[in-house]
Amino acid sequence: MAWIWAALSVIVFVYLLQELVSPTKKKRLPPGPRGLPILGHLHLLGKNPNQDLYHLARKHGSIMGLRLGFMPAVIISSPSGAELVLKTHDRVFANRPRSEASKYIWYEHKNMAFGQYGPYWRNMRKLCTVELLSSRRIKQFGAMRKAELELLVSSLKRAAEMREIVDLSAMVSGLIGNMNCLMVFGRKYTDRDLDNEKGFKMMTMEALEFAGKFNLADYFPCVGFLDLLGMNRKMKRLSKTFDRFLEKIIDDHVKNKQEKKQTQDFVDTMMAIMESGKAEFQFDRRHIKAVLLISFTHGS
Repeated sequence: MAWIWAALSVIVFVYLLQELVSPTKKKRLPPGPRGLPILGHLHLLGKNPNQDLYHLARKHGSIMGLRLGFMPAVIISSPSGAELVLKTHDRVFANRPRSEASKYIWYEHKNMAFGQYGPYWRNMRKLCTVELLSSRRIKQFGAMRKAELELLVSSLKRAAEMREIVDLSAMVSGLIGNMNCLMVFGRKYTDRDLDNEKGFKMMTMEALEFAGKFNLADYFPCVGFLDLLGMNRKMKRLSKTFDRFLEKIIDDHVKNKQEKKQTQDFVDTMMAIMESGKAEFQFDRRHIKAVLLISFTHGS
């Protein structure tokens, strides 16, 4: 129980300090329900926050302001409000909230999915759009995707002839994973290539689960260093496993640089960009690994 009182003491101290130091710098939020000191409106959200937000929006309007711990939030629940945020004033709302998961797993917000909006994010987006995700680049992998699909169809045909039961969801998931490996890393990888007994699928699911899981430090950043839920320790361990795997992939590409390839994968392309220095921002191995990891986990 001692750690609970310590955490509450830190939260209360920071809250009071913010109230005293910057009483005039509060962000003006749209009207919303009455909140509590420190907690804000977290107490109004239960096991089904989507339903709770729906009922709150019916009472307080389609544009509603909430405060989740120390983090301000605007809840939009109408097509006209969504247009204002996503189209009319898209630059104002283009930033992304920082999270512990993106900090520890995805290389401290160095990719497009979790990066802070600004010059770095715009340059990274431009680089990925032009060099990795252009129609020309995607077409280069057309033959590979066709070959992988033919392998899947052939295996299903053999299973049908043998009257075997197949898990179609698992097979399609494997197909997508193989395609991602070939496009991003240049060859297929198995669970044995990963220095972890859980395997690719379980580790990817674990990473995405951390990204969407409630973490006290996301709403009360002042207690993040205490790691009260033990999540940061698990995320650091997961990140180290991914990092060792990605370092091995980059090292393999460096060793095989002299080999001529008909189709360059994502690693080859980004290594060439890093060595050429044509990126308009700092671009090193950390940025390459950040893009590789987000491409693999979210693509799979």
